Amino acid sequence: MHDVKRKYVPDLVKQSVVSETNYARLMRLLPAQQESIEFRIEWHQHAYVVAIKRDEEFAYTSTWTLSYWPEQASPWFNPQSFVIRLYHDARMAEVVCLKRRSQLPGRYDYPNDAMHQPDEKYQLNQHLAEWLGHCATQGVRHDVKVVSGQ
Repeated sequence: MHDVKRKYVPDLVKQSVVSETNYARLMRLLPAQQESIEFRIEWHQHAYVVAIKRDEEFAYTSTWTLSYWPEQASPWFNPQSFVIRLYHDARMAEVVCLKRRSQLPGRYDYPNDAMHQPDEKYQLNQHLAEWLGHCATQGVRHDVKVVSGQ
């Protein structure tokens, strides 16, 4: 019998839940009327610096970059950076792309040249959810440095 490979179909309910959760967590972290915030967290016995910076602001959306790196990282270390779009009317947030990479499609054919998983975008949004959840449980308000936009 010949197996027919089924096409990946995104689970929109699951993606919506992650996007709504990410939005709620980001809104608790983001400084009102500020351009950026930077703080320190502990994860698996290592200290990390987390920086969140506003890139764009429009009536119903805003775009932010969230970066994190080990506190003791070498100067040559490139931080992991997510570009995140917040949809304020829908109260959802999604990873648009990783810094230095083009916008993510909703799904990838597999196999593909870059070896992305079919649900790569969902996995990145889930990874962001884990980081934001950890920031929330860490009580990020220690070592906070807020930089004004003016």
